[in-house]
Amino acid sequence: MSILPFAGRFDPARLFAFKGGVHPETRKFLTAECEIEEMPLPALIRVPLQQHIGVEAEPLVERGDEVLKGQLIGKARGPVSANIHAPTSGRVIAVGHFTAPHPSGLPVPTVTIRPDGRDEWGPRLPRLRPENATPQDIAAQVAEAGIVGMGGATFPSAVKLNLRTKYDLHTLVINAAECEPYLTCDDRLMRERAEEIADGAGIMAKALGVKEIIVAIEANKPQAIEAMSRHKRVLDFAMKIKTVPTQYPMGSEKHLVKTLTGQETPARALTAELGVVVHNAATAHAVHLAVRYGEPSISRVVTVSGRGVARPANVRALIGTPVADLLAHCGGLVEDPERLLLGGPMMGLPIQNMRVPIVKGTNGVLALTPAESRDQDTMPCIRCGLCVQVCPMGLTPFELNTRIEAGDLEGAARVGLLDCINCGCCSFTCPSNRPLVQTIQYARGKLAEQESRKHQQEQAKRLAEARTARLEAIAEAKRAAMAKRKAEMAAKKKREAEAQANAGTTQSGETVK
Repeated sequence: MSILPFAGRFDPARLFAFKGGVHPETRKFLTAECEIEEMPLPALIRVPLQQHIGVEAEPLVERGDEVLKGQLIGKARGPVSANIHAPTSGRVIAVGHFTAPHPSGLPVPTVTIRPDGRDEWGPRLPRLRPENATPQDIAAQVAEAGIVGMGGATFPSAVKLNLRTKYDLHTLVINAAECEPYLTCDDRLMRERAEEIADGAGIMAKALGVKEIIVAIEANKPQAIEAMSRHKRVLDFAMKIKTVPTQYPMGSEKHLVKTLTGQETPARALTAELGVVVHNAATAHAVHLAVRYGEPSISRVVTVSGRGVARPANVRALIGTPVADLLAHCGGLVEDPERLLLGGPMMGLPIQNMRVPIVKGTNGVLALTPAESRDQDTMPCIRCGLCVQVCPMGLTPFELNTRIEAGDLEGAARVGLLDCINCGCCSFTCPSNRPLVQTIQYARGKLAEQESRKHQQEQAKRLAEARTARLEAIAEAKRAAMAKRKAEMAAKKKREAEAQANAGTTQSGETVK
């Protein structure tokens, strides 16, 4: 597919619509005017070594070790991984498996730290002057700081910053849409830390080698738009503020790029192929702290909201803080929630255990009452087609659901299973309350499991064939060596026989004399 560059092709003041999407009640008023609070140190901190897309980090500490704030406790492994740092000073009381902040509830490798209350920093990363630093230096610093996409995707940010080596990039988009209902952590961060976010955006732009920066903010955040608009230029880059429509899922990077440029990102391709890289506003703030002050990614702003919470708030909490501690800081629960979520109500992860910790990608903790959760009895599909109308990817969710329920995962894959972005628009609009997105998520996991098993079987077959070939080669080499040895022995015997015969002839001649 031919992809034309964006520069010069579109009116920069124009916005473009994308197909589908929904307009749920935002319910941001619960926390929109709540300034960011600093969360006190929790009694225990549980830091998972898998907080990112890719390979889990390798633990560098053992039980009984004393650690300092910012100390590296998990080393990234492989090209797609992220470093993990101690959020505070204290003693490591366990290095093992603990319940993951995931609906599966399966345990993941986790470092548990008991804070000592001193919150004492260890050696920080060396500070950089981005004005003089090279793109390679900036990307390396971001990698050392363990920064990942803080909008929820959790893709290692340094990997995206190094896309300059593969693609002709021209635009950095700061995704500040924050389209999920209830969530206001990015809104408050922009209102209170606009200059720092702008600086982080400029640093990332230098690392990417782009020409311009666009900050995209939904229209329902006027104060954030005003705060960010005060910063027209950062480092050597012009920064434009674009007000985008309040529509879900505007925060999806492919749809945000479509809104800003009018270009569709090909299926299963990167927006970098269009010359555009997207980073979250909170990620830009984390980059500012890492480059200017040498601070690794050890805390983040989280929205704690929902009618089930006594005092909804925006809280800066240490990575690894248990959900129970966050809720307690906000006055606890006024009633047992119908749904307890990490993230927003559309794409958030339901959890059953409040001891699970927040991680780098956690932007919200929601305690939703029955009136908010819209849980109803599931009814048969009536083939109304509403899910098709709202799907931003142009899929047919009801058909996907039918094939999945019939066990035809390959058929589901043929009609777009792998193109789903799990936005939840289909489930939100379904009059029969069908769990469409949950079914699709299950099917994608099952398909990935089957592909993994198939890959393992093929790998095992290749290894078996390689072993057989290796054993045959060894046997052939042994046979050849044996044949060579036999030939050498036969030749030696022949030479000895000839020597004895010659010796006998000589002795016979001497006797005749």
